[in-house]
Amino acid sequence: MEIGIAFIILAGFVLINIIYYFYLARIGFYKLSENITSQDAVSVIVCSKNEQENLKTLVPLLLEQNHPNFEIILINDASIDDTLELIETFQELDSRIKKVNVINNESFWGNKKYALTLGIKKAVNNKLIFIDADCVPASKDWLQYMADGFVNHKSIVLGYGGYYKKKYSILNALIRYETGMTAIQYMSYALHGNPYMGVGRNLAYTAKQFYDVSGFIDHMNVLGGDDDLFVNQAATKKNTAVVVNPNSFTISKPKDSWATWWTQKRRHINTASHYKFKHKFFLGLYFVSQIGFYLAAIAGFVFGINWMYILGLVLLRYLVMWITVGKGLSRFRESDIIPFIPILDFLLVFTQLGLFLTNLGNQPKRWK
Repeated sequence: MEIGIAFIILAGFVLINIIYYFYLARIGFYKLSENITSQDAVSVIVCSKNEQENLKTLVPLLLEQNHPNFEIILINDASIDDTLELIETFQELDSRIKKVNVINNESFWGNKKYALTLGIKKAVNNKLIFIDADCVPASKDWLQYMADGFVNHKSIVLGYGGYYKKKYSILNALIRYETGMTAIQYMSYALHGNPYMGVGRNLAYTAKQFYDVSGFIDHMNVLGGDDDLFVNQAATKKNTAVVVNPNSFTISKPKDSWATWWTQKRRHINTASHYKFKHKFFLGLYFVSQIGFYLAAIAGFVFGINWMYILGLVLLRYLVMWITVGKGLSRFRESDIIPFIPILDFLLVFTQLGLFLTNLGNQPKRWK
């Protein structure tokens, strides 16, 4: 490969990358709104499958939220531990807690969307706020900030769900980097008027919006997607809000082994193929341009004559990335991993490629 060809190909991929990074810079420079005004009643919905230990931590924190009017819908999704008994205990202690007990339906075996649908039907309030059982709110104002997202006639509110930090762990850094990058993407897209996904760890929408699109019916048989596929289907420029105040975050325990994280990400990545065409195209172009950048850069260094030009393109791409992505990661309180962006980015891109290739031959079967 001649230096001219390598340089031109690499320059093309770098240009595409830089355009995307400037597009994704929107969330990092987004001006926060500090107004806490909504007093409308809301329903917090938690879907639980074998989560008795996590619920012991989560439910008391939910009950302490600084919001004047809310109920908590605790869904037991056919657990085999004592989740149901624990929910019933909480129900006896506080009238704000409502129980939904899901018995496996042969048509929807192991499908979280079926359980969530029953929980949504149980809710008495139109405004629904979702958090996973293995999460905790970042503050006592979490519920209020998420509820405030419904102002100005918004029916979908996208929040951020981060993970606890663990020192000296490459896996933990990669998980937090991947989570931060995903949030930078879907929140920036939403702020540009092109929302395409959200995360169920911290998501809100109205019951009316849910019923207007017939709930999860269009993708009920797809494993996962109760969050991103629903948002992809229902979200528009006018009905979607983004909440990024640190008090509005949720925090989860990250996977502690590569095998369990790999299994989790296989479920998540499987849903992207069901996005709208325009979202698949632009997300796919971004991913291909990242793969292309690394392959072209390696080829340029190996076969190139004047390696300084190749190095200049690589450094330019990383400089723009450090500024734009670093600003977003800082917003999500992930500043400690910013110095390691080049390493984490390389690991993530080729991990995603491996996940994609693995899923081509064998699709995940259950949500948990």
